[in-house]
Amino acid sequence: MYARVHQPRDKDLRVQITARHCEVPKDVLERTEAQVSALSKYSPKASAADVIYAEQKLTKVAEIIVHIDGDDPVVAQGEGAEFRTALDQVIERAGRALRRQRERRTDHKAPPLGEVGGG
Repeated sequence: MYARVHQPRDKDLRVQITARHCEVPKDVLERTEAQVSALSKYSPKASAADVIYAEQKLTKVAEIIVHIDGDDPVVAQGEGAEFRTALDQVIERAGRALRRQRERRTDHKAPPLGEVGGG
C-alpha cells in the first residue's frame, strides 16, 4: 500500500493519495495532486480530498472523496485501461458533483420585505 499526503498552504485542499495493491506512476501522482487541488475552485469549503487508486483485473480504478466543511462529502469513481484515463474521468465527475452541490446550496429566496430598499 502506498500513501502520499500533499500538505496545504493557506487555503489549499489537503490531498491524500493511496494506491491499493498496485503501482501508480510518479507522473500520474503529480498530475493527481494538481488536478484535485484545482477542484477547490468549485467548493471553497472543501478541506480535504482522498484519492484511492486500485487495480481490478485489467481495469484501473480511481476514486475520490472530497470532504466539505458543514456538508456531505462528494464521492466519485472513474475507471479505464490506464490510471490517467481513470483520473480524468473521476476529476470530471467530481467537478460536476461539486458544482451541482454548490448550486443546491445557493439561497434563491427573496429578501424579507423589510429589507427591500425604498419602502
